[in-house]
Amino acid sequence: MARDMSDKDIMKMELEQLQKEVNTPRTAMSTTAPELVSFIEAQSAEDPLIKGVPEDKNPFKEKGGCVIT
Repeated sequence: MARDMSDKDIMKMELEQLQKEVNTPRTAMSTTAPELVSFIEAQSAEDPLIKGVPEDKNPFKEKGGCVIT
């Protein structure tokens, strides 16, 4: 896509993107960090990466072993 555009068009797109980013509302990390920590702690009980997946509900568990006779 960018190959089909002139340098002027590319710079215009970059300028528009920067103008959007400048107008994005920001929040201080001192406010955001405690909220993020409390959200993560509240959700950790249901997080399968923290507590694991029960063997009977694991879709990736091997169904059977290899038998060599």
